[in-house]
This record gives sequence, structure tokens and C-alpha cells, in this order.
Amino acid sequence: MTSYGSSSAASSGSRTNGLAIASLCCGVVGLFVLNIVLGPLAIVFGAVARRQASVKNGAGMAKAGIILGIVDVVLWLVLLIVAANNGGFSWYVGG
Repeated sequence: MTSYGSSSAASSGSRTNGLAIASLCCGVVGLFVLNIVLGPLAIVFGAVARRQASVKNGAGMAKAGIILGIVDVVLWLVLLIVAANNGGFSWYVGG
């Protein structure tokens, strides 16, 4: 029987790498907002987390973060090309 506040899963010692989690979060959020900022961050965090994967768990999340970071950067480039071909961005609001 375990005492209050302690868990066998929490005390097992296998924790997920924080940089892998950050990479995955940046990659997912970057699909919707600030993809030119969060995409490269996801790539860098994922690369560092993959180097540390032998020490901590999270190699799969780091790889997914790297892939999503690349998708973020490519998406930004596609949107930039589309905007350039359509005459640029317009911030006009009103009637």
C-alpha cells in the first residue's frame, strides 16, 4: 500500500525530457500562430533533446517536434509566397 502523495509511477525515475516537450509544444502551436518564431525554436529544442535522449525519455516527441518545426517554416514560406503574388498584406479594416 502506498502512502498519501506518493505514486509508484512518479517515483520510478523515468521522466520525459523537458526540451522534447517544449519542442513538441512549439511545433504544434507554431502551426497556428507565430510559425516563423516557433518553428525554428521547435527544431532547436528537438535537436538538443535528441542528443539527450540517451539520458532521458522523449526521443519520439523530440523527433515529432523537429518535423513540426520544419512544417512550420515551410508553411511560413508558402504563405509569404502567396502573399507576395497577391500584392502583399493588407491591414485595412473598415468600410
